[in-house]
Amino acid sequence: MPKINGNEIRPGNTLEHENGLWVAVKVDHVKPGKGGAFAQVEMKNLRDGRKLNERFRSADKVERVRLEQKDQQFLYENDGMLVFMDTETYEQVELPADLLGDRRPFLQDGMTVVIEYHDVEALNVTVPQKVKCKVVETEPVVKGQTAANSFKPAILDNGVKVMVPPFVGQDEDIIVNTESMEYSERA
Repeated sequence: MPKINGNEIRPGNTLEHENGLWVAVKVDHVKPGKGGAFAQVEMKNLRDGRKLNERFRSADKVERVRLEQKDQQFLYENDGMLVFMDTETYEQVELPADLLGDRRPFLQDGMTVVIEYHDVEALNVTVPQKVKCKVVETEPVVKGQTAANSFKPAILDNGVKVMVPPFVGQDEDIIVNTESMEYSERA
């Protein structure tokens, strides 16, 4: 595995640090008036979700880990375990549902997701950035209410609450951004 300097760490990089796998969430390059510059890195443990703030000077070397990404299709849920199928080899793998976190409701039958592996261990599941959902409950459309920033609450078919523009009515399909958990556009 390649070693990189502490000042080369970027958000999204996976690092091996203190006998664990960490993903860099936020990186700030600090140049104090006195002393050398350093990178203040906020990291999240890929196995247990712990967070850690660490300082890396440019002379510090860290192991950068490359994770293998595979497209896999979601099949079904069984006792808190999600079953995915590799689209090339047709092998099935079971992963805990909490691996998805708050993105879990957006997982739909037959959806293709990206699973990141370190050797044979699955560490992360990424759902598509935009997902089509149906509005099951919202306030009725009020004619003439066209204020630029007026949004109203809506409940989707997966139970998630989002804010939608006033023109979106009940039983309409919308596209939701799964990263920001916000309304994106009409479907």
